[in-house]
Amino acid sequence: MSRQVALVTDSTASLRPDVAAERDIAVVPLQVVVGARSFREGVDPEATPETVAEALRSWTPVSTSRPTPATFLEVYERAREDGAEEVLSIHLSGDLSGTPESARLAAREAGIPVRVVDTRQLGMAAGYAVLSAADVLDDGGSCEEAAGAALARADAATSLFYVDTLEYLRRGGRIGPAAALLGSALAVKPLLEIVDGLVSTREKVRTSGRALNRLEELAAVAAGDRTVDVWVAHLANPDRAALLAEALSSRLEQNLDGHALEMGEVGAVIGAHVGPGMVAVVVSPR
Repeated sequence: MSRQVALVTDSTASLRPDVAAERDIAVVPLQVVVGARSFREGVDPEATPETVAEALRSWTPVSTSRPTPATFLEVYERAREDGAEEVLSIHLSGDLSGTPESARLAAREAGIPVRVVDTRQLGMAAGYAVLSAADVLDDGGSCEEAAGAALARADAATSLFYVDTLEYLRRGGRIGPAAALLGSALAVKPLLEIVDGLVSTREKVRTSGRALNRLEELAAVAAGDRTVDVWVAHLANPDRAALLAEALSSRLEQNLDGHALEMGEVGAVIGAHVGPGMVAVVVSPR
């Protein structure tokens, strides 16, 4: 790594490989376990959203696991060997994954100082925080300044998503306060959001069409009159995601300020917990 402060994140930040490489960001993979086989997200070709969606539909056991402290330590030590004097390690919510804890355990053994940041977010809400940290570091800012920028960006972000069923979140133990919806889950289409690192209920609607309309409305409210980045994601639901992305690209054209709205399929790890049919939108003020 070329910077004095090496920048590290994890695979759930949803950064494209080319972006991570261009911005000199090391990405540590989480693992997805399908049946009896374990795969590293972003590394092993079997760790695809399609594999996860198919397994979930067929009731094949699917789970995920955090990177080990040894894995993080290897990345931190490699950064030191490459000339870094500090490491900034930015990750998804510690209430959704033990990943930040693994990073902290590794930091205690590292040969250089490591600052671990828990964004309290997920997906590109964390990814945009990482990119903001990269901007600060590229402009000559300190590790603490970059950490502050990441935390501010993550705190300002709005992460909303629709799921066909809460069953997958329940199975993975990631349902959080949204568990209050379980008793009526068959009768509603839940709109969920990340609040202080946990999955919470935003509101309930009766149809999937209404859910997508509400995602558009809530995203527009979240953007307000600010300049924002927007990410639309899905698992095995490309048509609905494309409709939402098209609507938001038009509606938030001024907010995007010439930047393209991003759209893609979530990775295998996030997909394992939200299930097929999920559509999400992240609004992140720049």
